[in-house]
Amino acid sequence: MNALLINLESDPQQAQAIAHAMQAELGELEQRHFPDGESYLRVLNDCNNRDVVIFCNLARPNEKTLRLLFLIDTLRDLGARQVGLITPYLAYMRQDKRFKPGECVSSRPYARLLSQALDWLVTMDPHLHRYDSLDQIYSIPSQVVPAAPLIADWIRHNLERPLLIGPDSESEQWVSEVARLADAPFQVLTKVRHGDYDVEVSLPDVDRWRDHTPVLVDDIISSGRTMIETVNHLTHAELKRPCCIGVHGLFAGDAYSHLLEVADVVTTGCIPHESNKIDISDALAEAAIQQLKR
Repeated sequence: MNALLINLESDPQQAQAIAHAMQAELGELEQRHFPDGESYLRVLNDCNNRDVVIFCNLARPNEKTLRLLFLIDTLRDLGARQVGLITPYLAYMRQDKRFKPGECVSSRPYARLLSQALDWLVTMDPHLHRYDSLDQIYSIPSQVVPAAPLIADWIRHNLERPLLIGPDSESEQWVSEVARLADAPFQVLTKVRHGDYDVEVSLPDVDRWRDHTPVLVDDIISSGRTMIETVNHLTHAELKRPCCIGVHGLFAGDAYSHLLEVADVVTTGCIPHESNKIDISDALAEAAIQQLKR
């Protein structure tokens, strides 16, 4: 494969692993800022008539998106045959509805922006809450790499007697799939509301699960409040110290340190962090190869 992989300000080790898995050449960029803060960008590789893949983690989109668009335009001007994007974290997916008058539903204009610039994109488990698929807002081919098989594989190899826990009924579909792949049992907490501010959360058949390790899985850990609340209920039920697994570990503020006080914390490599233990490079590379063969 004659593809060129260019890393735009993202995890260099992951970029190298993806390039190796794709058998692609790892490109080079020269970047700096002018005194007025504007960006300078130069591609140091021959791109003419080549397939180019950009690896850019969009976890901090406001810092990277403009340079990403500059890079895409430059690659096309230099003769790239096609330009695709691998982004482990796809930004601006959470605002998918106008909750208050005048709000920007930012997922839509951001999708149009990238769709107009790219030929395709690959990402891992974007926040699809009110959208059935990325095709609803992205007009280019997109491939979502599921994290569930990778998480399940990590659970199988690292945890004894895991019990997958869903904090509520909405999480059942996601948790049950990871549990199925990990060949582990799962339970969904039940909520009984006694009043506006009095909600009881319980785990059915607590005694049956006392020798299991509770495992909480979520797509995004941001404030960590949902997981901490769930962990508190499990602790109150006198279960073992749980393991919290997140696909995208955003960890706003001191969320990580607070969560670490009550549970072990594991994340995929979608967003670089000390909790990263689940490698995603091969899965992203395989998806990119499929896109290049379209």
